[in-house]
Amino acid sequence: MDPHPGAEWRNYVGIFCASCALVTGAVTVLNYQVDPYLTHQWQTPSVQRLRPGREKLSAWGKTYALAKFKPAVLYVGNSRTELGLPTRAPAFSGQDVFNGALSGASLADAMDMARHAARVGHLKTVVWGMDPPSFSMEIGNTDFNRELVAEGPLYLWRRGLLDVRRALAFDMTADSIRLLRGSLGRDCRSSLAFYGQRDDACVRDRIESLGGTGAVIIPRVREYLHGEGPTVEAMAALQRGLAGLCTAGTNIRLYLNPTHAMTADALYWAGKWPALETWQRALAQLGARQRAAGCDVRVFDFSGFNSVTTEVIPQVSHRSSMQYYWETSHYRSNVGAMILARMYGVGDAPQDFGVELLPETVDSHLAAMRLARDRYHREHPEETRLVRAVVAER
Repeated sequence: MDPHPGAEWRNYVGIFCASCALVTGAVTVLNYQVDPYLTHQWQTPSVQRLRPGREKLSAWGKTYALAKFKPAVLYVGNSRTELGLPTRAPAFSGQDVFNGALSGASLADAMDMARHAARVGHLKTVVWGMDPPSFSMEIGNTDFNRELVAEGPLYLWRRGLLDVRRALAFDMTADSIRLLRGSLGRDCRSSLAFYGQRDDACVRDRIESLGGTGAVIIPRVREYLHGEGPTVEAMAALQRGLAGLCTAGTNIRLYLNPTHAMTADALYWAGKWPALETWQRALAQLGARQRAAGCDVRVFDFSGFNSVTTEVIPQVSHRSSMQYYWETSHYRSNVGAMILARMYGVGDAPQDFGVELLPETVDSHLAAMRLARDRYHREHPEETRLVRAVVAER
């Protein structure tokens, strides 16, 4: 007879716990080493390999890259800035540039990305893309865990612990195995390979999978109307965020993204035009206050109705693609180059593309925009009809 009836049970529990610890450790090591989402890579061979078109945990990769790269110039904003603003530009020749914009980012996300970059390095310049719908304090990018934002020294040490914790996940394990087997997907390169800007091949693959540019035009207009902003709370938060950057000596360029004219027209037919004008006046005043306080802040409007944003859509041109746009929500890099050229006076841009928002001229700018909007309705009846149909669905 066993003098210790619980010995067998204790052995079972010990073996079970040891096995669990072994499996957990093996999974963590596997995911951390393979790193299918590039959560802790910068200028490594993994960054250059072809991967699936849809990036997972992009915020993890970009916050880590910023801590390692420490760029002088940072872009922030949402996917429009991420896709469209090139990191190689004459305006920043000889300077390290990183595109820290995130897909779906709200103003709150952009502020936290800028705050993170300022704490892990020294920012000389911030270029900040904005839109009315995303100008809110909502959490837009759900992968942007706020633990990724630097709060003090020893960030990379603390970040290593976060990466190890994230490595213990089923989705990461499944994708690590797919990557090792060569079945994860080989469509394009990570944005880290282009210093944070999305690979055009990724965008093209995504649009083709949805049926081409023409098929995406209306869904993107519909999505544009969903955002909460612009909000008064966000404007106050932006002022606080700019003050922090200004204290560190950073110069700042805020710009309104040149989404296609159909998106601006959708705001008009949805009754949001007065709020849009109020927002632009507030941005003009904000820039003036910051400059009066000694900070180099300027605000530019590339949105609305101009020779770039009014490009004819495939439904009218009967062409498969557009020169300036991937679809109505996202502009191409050639437009991003013109944005930088206008703001910094280096390079070429159409005369009517980009207006600086100043308190003394903003009202005349808005009046001209209303005239341009009415002209767009006359000259683009098919686009106007499509937009009105989208708004009527709401």
